[in-house]
Amino acid sequence: MEDFSDAQIDRYARHLVLPEIGEAGQRRLMQARVLVVGAGGLGSPLLLYLAAAGVGCLGVIDHDTVDLSNLQRQVLHSTADVDRLKVESARAHLRALNPEVEVVVHPERLTPENALELIARYDIVADGSDNFATRYLVADACHLAGRTLVSAAMMRFEGQLSVYRSYLGHGTEGTENPCWRCVYPDQPDSSFKASCADVGVLASLPGVLGTLQATEVMKEIVGFGRSLAGRLLLYEGLEGRFSELRVKADPHCPLCSQEAQITSIDADTYRDTAASYAAE
Repeated sequence: MEDFSDAQIDRYARHLVLPEIGEAGQRRLMQARVLVVGAGGLGSPLLLYLAAAGVGCLGVIDHDTVDLSNLQRQVLHSTADVDRLKVESARAHLRALNPEVEVVVHPERLTPENALELIARYDIVADGSDNFATRYLVADACHLAGRTLVSAAMMRFEGQLSVYRSYLGHGTEGTENPCWRCVYPDQPDSSFKASCADVGVLASLPGVLGTLQATEVMKEIVGFGRSLAGRLLLYEGLEGRFSELRVKADPHCPLCSQEAQITSIDADTYRDTAASYAAE
């Protein structure tokens, strides 16, 4: 373990003894760059566990400030952080947890104008946004930039999670690497209300989904386990049940098929990108 300091050996000891991670895997984590979209409910556990695991650089994009109503579930922030920019609160708490991790803050919205350039700076993107316009924008930009997307969503007592690697191609029978649009081809109308602010969310639900999301990010970085690409993991909190759906690539997908019509990020393609995506 010549490349590790004594402090790093102590900090990451439980990873170093895992054959699936070990020294090589921990180095990959320490060299990785991950962009997290949203420092809210999903972003909170996601960022905390990625920082604890030693991911070398964490980018955090969020334009919002901490509100008292956030603290029921956004465990990255504290009462003293109310009215503070979420990215600044996130940076302070993540540095306190693991000062070796570089935290790069982007106090802005993800928009058609900045998405591709920003996403291209990172190896993997984890989406914790709470509106459909941003999810489609993130998914499209990740495909076009050739970046793996780990996406989670939730509301009330339910959540879902998957990995999207459509830029790698569809593979055998088109089952391995669908994109977000293969699974959700039609963006809902702007009048459709589906945020946690509208319908509510159980305080612990983001912890379940955000922790699973962090696990999938680490699997993609290190290369252990079975990827969720091509599978949609569903969690039903009221029933205490996990289930899985097999999802396939759409051979006529407008983004990732040979018939692709979306070949760039055009602002007219996206609706309601001004909506807050970190208030879940």
